[in-house]
Amino acid sequence: MKGAWGENAAAEWLVSRGWHILERNYRTRFGELDIIAENERFLVFFEVKTRRNARFAAACEAVTPAKQARLIAAAEAWLQSAPAEKQPRFDVIEVYGEEGAAAPRIRQIENAFGG
Repeated sequence: MKGAWGENAAAEWLVSRGWHILERNYRTRFGELDIIAENERFLVFFEVKTRRNARFAAACEAVTPAKQARLIAAAEAWLQSAPAEKQPRFDVIEVYGEEGAAAPRIRQIENAFGG
């Protein structure tokens, strides 16, 4: 499954850069948060988008305003159950590649949308 492979690749990539994963695939009635992680400064809700390539559009373009609203609502629900001291933000991680092929190309878009 392409999405699960991309999320695993993104999680490994984040951990290799010093992020601590708090939750994966956190489900609420508003939707799912792919990865919730923190570093020394931020609590970040990551939306992971996996594509074979960017030939037709960048993967981040799939995070529409309606999707952003659902992610914000889901993050607010998570924060009610786990209040955070750190500054929260929303990042998008684009994963380009295919399982079994060369290492994926990963790009993190920090503070991808407000909230």
